[in-house]
Amino acid sequence: MESIYYVLCWHCHRRCKHCYESRFRPYVRDELEAVISEAERNMPRIINNFPERMSYEDWRNPLPDGTVPQRRSRIILSGGDVLTEPVRERILYPALERLRERYREKGGVNVVVQTTGDLLTPKIIRELLNLDVWMISVSGLDDYHVGMAGEGKVSLLDQLKREFEAAGIRPSGLRADERGWMDEKGPVYSAFGATDDAWIGKLWPRGRAWENSLSKANLTDNFCNAWSGGLNFLEYGRSGSEVSIDPTGDVYPCCLKTASPLGNLIEEPLYEILDSLAGHPAMEAINAGKPERMGLTEGWTTADFFEASRTTMPDGADYQNLCIGCDRYFTQVLGPILDEIRNQRRANRHGLIAIS
Repeated sequence: MESIYYVLCWHCHRRCKHCYESRFRPYVRDELEAVISEAERNMPRIINNFPERMSYEDWRNPLPDGTVPQRRSRIILSGGDVLTEPVRERILYPALERLRERYREKGGVNVVVQTTGDLLTPKIIRELLNLDVWMISVSGLDDYHVGMAGEGKVSLLDQLKREFEAAGIRPSGLRADERGWMDEKGPVYSAFGATDDAWIGKLWPRGRAWENSLSKANLTDNFCNAWSGGLNFLEYGRSGSEVSIDPTGDVYPCCLKTASPLGNLIEEPLYEILDSLAGHPAMEAINAGKPERMGLTEGWTTADFFEASRTTMPDGADYQNLCIGCDRYFTQVLGPILDEIRNQRRANRHGLIAIS
């Protein structure tokens, strides 16, 4: 697996209007303790069901002799914001320690900590480096994030650059179209935000971005056929493979998240889930970045899928995007099928006969 995007906890110190997940928000008192305790309880079991080794074959960059090199994989730890005090102390730091021990004698792993950036301090930077973090990724530098509009993001980035430099952290060459940064020697940092030409571009039709009618995507914007979409999620031995994990342990083929999870890492290993889905026509369509083809064997033509991709945004405007069709196909057809496959995996583990 080239990359695992693991959302550690729902807690965030912001409630940004563009966020793709409505559960990312501030929590207080008993509600805060509930989400922290859930994430704290689930984290060890989730990591225990990660792959035994975190490496992949880089088919994008063969060596001069034609052989395919093995690369070290990445695990991205994100939120919410993982640097809020309760998440940082009770979940993030223990997770970093657990990952270091799990992969220490198995080739290691490049761990990325993703944060909005405004909670970083020199002390926290040192603590992250002491836990072998390879990259600190600042993802809140845009006009959507509360407090970052206009000059706010510029002054924060200038401050962070000084703090990173003082800690011996170099800027990464991270670019979506240039993969050489994956072999950079850490520690490094990256900084980006939600703009029209970077990151989530026209905004995914998800969460508060959807509730606030902010998505500008149309039918030609195929979020599935891109990094952090479903493209290549089944190809776990090769470059381009990534899955997303929620604090509950639910597994998704994309960061946007399908209407139903593929399985759950609290109860089963990641590769067992993916192996059980390989060859399924709908899963292979997502894997190919062609979600409009996921229902062909179940009687949904591509024309049916495009029609199912139509909806109305909360502000009343007409909207059409493949993610909407995907949600409807999962809800109407694929969800129960995934439940049956999951029950069969469970039965196989326990030597039982699956009941559908």
